Amino acid sequence: MEQQSVSLGREKPQDLAHRLKLPFKDWLLLSRALTHRSYLNEHPEALEDNERLEFLGDAVLDFVVGAWLYNRYPEMPEGDLTRMRSALVHTEQLANFARAIQLGNAMRLGRGELQGGGRERSALLCDTFEAVIGALYLDSGIDAVIDFISPLLDEASDDILTHHKNEDPKSLFQEWSQAQGFSTPQYVTRSASGPDHSKVFEVDVLVNGEVYGSGKGHSKQAATKMAAQNALSRLGLVE
Repeated sequence: MEQQSVSLGREKPQDLAHRLKLPFKDWLLLSRALTHRSYLNEHPEALEDNERLEFLGDAVLDFVVGAWLYNRYPEMPEGDLTRMRSALVHTEQLANFARAIQLGNAMRLGRGELQGGGRERSALLCDTFEAVIGALYLDSGIDAVIDFISPLLDEASDDILTHHKNEDPKSLFQEWSQAQGFSTPQYVTRSASGPDHSKVFEVDVLVNGEVYGSGKGHSKQAATKMAAQNALSRLGLVE
């Protein structure tokens, strides 16, 4: 029954907490964390959306991830710790955490967001994950947050270090270009498609008029970063 509710995308807050072993006592708090404003517009009985909890969760994550990194990597200098924290709390990484725990199945969305694939949108997944962190902090304290997120951070940090995701690919590619005596890389938006709430941008990165890499994302920033990463991969500079 539990697996069926997940697959249908109607997982209840209590089922989510049970599946993830989250020690929630206030189910209304968790329910609010899962409620997007689009759902609130269509269900007046839902009294509040998750935006305030998202704000709180963002701050809690910054602290918890910073403390976790400080203890996990005692020899890592401050600059590297800052880049690692940025990589771990980046929108796409938090969305990946949400995907790993199947959070999208418990999100309460309006019809428009559901039809637009909201359960898979990185921005919505990230925001909801932050809101759940904020709710967990209010309900059960900082130790519960640490217990919940530490296994996710363990796996993600190893991946980030292995694939150099803590390094800015645009900076790395520019350094390579300058070392070759080439001009500064230029990022050109090739296309922007899809509805306003879920646009997909495709970007090419060029050096001396030649395309070195391409990328796509739900923002120009994400697409340019992916294009630089693609260029580095094609050059054999990163895995």
